[in-house]
Amino acid sequence: MRTSTQKRITKETEIELSLNLDGSKNINIQTGIPFFNHMLELFAFHGGFDLIIQSKGDIQVDDHHTVEDIGLVLGKAFREAIGEKQGIERYSSLYLPMDEALARIVIDLSNRPLLVFKADFVRENIGGLSLENVHEFFKSFATEARITLHMAILEGLNDHHKIEALFKGLGRALKLASRLVSQDLPSTKGVLT
Repeated sequence: MRTSTQKRITKETEIELSLNLDGSKNINIQTGIPFFNHMLELFAFHGGFDLIIQSKGDIQVDDHHTVEDIGLVLGKAFREAIGEKQGIERYSSLYLPMDEALARIVIDLSNRPLLVFKADFVRENIGGLSLENVHEFFKSFATEARITLHMAILEGLNDHHKIEALFKGLGRALKLASRLVSQDLPSTKGVLT
């Protein structure tokens, strides 16, 4: 079973999360940030993951701590669930449209954390999510998942559509990169470091 359960408690947030990469889309997201809930639901649905997140955070101060910490916890859960990476596809790339918005997502499950993020937003927030924290979420996720992640918005006018394309695209790209295709470790080095 490619699963992980994680808990993180700080003075700013309290997060419980469970992830099943080979799930049946059992999804229940409670972050206290409505638009962020919606984006994480889309991520899990399009990845084919079971994802349960229960989070309490100091969102009365700002949503930054909650968004960043969920990215960290989800990244750690993904890294644990993917395990030694024996037999995975490793790479994936895709374009995902959401109406007029077009996202490009490219992934290497490399054990080398890096985020290259190219997206501009006009609005400051949507549904309680500060749009500057979209980058923070993906950066935290890539760092703890220990993946190389390139994300770009190539077209788009509506910020909701742009962000939705990124979250859906990440879910689908992770599904493709993490699928089991052989018995081999996908590296000529014999290790992924």
